[in-house]
Amino acid sequence: MKVIILGAGIIGTCSAWYLARQGHEVTVIDRQPAVALETSFANGGQISVSHAEPWANPAAPGILLRSLGKADAPLLFRLHADWQQWRWALAFLRECSPHRTRQNLRQIVALADYSRRCLIQLRADTGIAYDDLQRGILHFYTDEQEFTRAQRVAALMRELGCERQTLTREQVLQTEPALHPIAQRLVGGDYTASDESGDIRMFADQLAQQARKLGVQFLLQTEICHLIPDAEANNILAVEIINPQGQHQQLSADAYVMALGSYSAALLKPLGIRLSIFPAKGYSATFNVTNPQAAPEVSLTDDAHKLVFSRLGSRLRVAGTCEINDYSRALNPVRCEALRRRTQKLFPDACDYEHPNFWAGLRPLTPSNRPYIGTSRIPNLYLNTGHGSLGWTMAAGSAHALADIMAGRRPEIDFQFSI
Repeated sequence: MKVIILGAGIIGTCSAWYLARQGHEVTVIDRQPAVALETSFANGGQISVSHAEPWANPAAPGILLRSLGKADAPLLFRLHADWQQWRWALAFLRECSPHRTRQNLRQIVALADYSRRCLIQLRADTGIAYDDLQRGILHFYTDEQEFTRAQRVAALMRELGCERQTLTREQVLQTEPALHPIAQRLVGGDYTASDESGDIRMFADQLAQQARKLGVQFLLQTEICHLIPDAEANNILAVEIINPQGQHQQLSADAYVMALGSYSAALLKPLGIRLSIFPAKGYSATFNVTNPQAAPEVSLTDDAHKLVFSRLGSRLRVAGTCEINDYSRALNPVRCEALRRRTQKLFPDACDYEHPNFWAGLRPLTPSNRPYIGTSRIPNLYLNTGHGSLGWTMAAGSAHALADIMAGRRPEIDFQFSI
């Protein structure tokens, strides 16, 4: 089967590799000059089943109210006269009920855990190295109330098969000694030994090289204009593109995969397919490590500030926050400074804090945090999009599951696929 994948981020690149392994003729189209240059470029680096709690949870409305007027708030809505944004926001609030949160968490954990196992097998099959560390993820807390709530979440995660173990202050410091500068403020933590970390951009680039060896063609610096429907056959007939030379072309295939993240909904709306996806801007900062002994080696999650930290070789990546605003990727200096300030407070002697590399990307967030994976109302159009802040965590499993669905097989996990 000839397949065209729209989008060369981590989701599209993984999809290309798995589909090519099944013998399909695959073409990937993206406007960037290389793979993984937008949302997949500089995320927090975590493969984190333990971080699967949806942004939409019972605590979220209170966090949103407390964030009003705070430009550096971890979770921030900037509402506009945009009905699409308001409709998405109302759906998000509906998902914050305890019952819906538990349902969503169950499915997210199932997909995230499956994806981690797929990644382990992919790594064994390809030998890819991407500054990866298999040292687990440690959540740490400096607020008693937040720690108490986290213990309830950790207990639920254990029920779902994620071994997120509660730690005392002393155990937190034993697990990651680099946290000693804030030892007196720590109240506890929890640790998931099976979680991982690694450089998503490096991984995607190497996987694309492996995919090319399987015959995958990457059409880069190529603008996707629209999908052309065949109304009589209820299929997609072709995709119109503008190639690097500025020429319009139409490319046809047997099947099409939508993997354009935050831009998926707009491209599908003219076809009558309405995806509830809205861009959630996340920020990251990357610092050069100058004192390796003072920098963390275990990947960390700072729940109070909604930040994650990952050691990527000689670099320290901090990423997080969620800004529901618009499609702008412009950097907000206030939010950038919040990343630098928090990192320096935690690890004062670890890095060069004078020369950070800041970045912002648009996470494709659904109200439930569950992605769209599977078929659409158009038989030859498939979906693999809407992974929010867990694209790196869910990438391998989502792509494997989609390849199964396209081959007529039911995926091996309990997840609400559109099939």
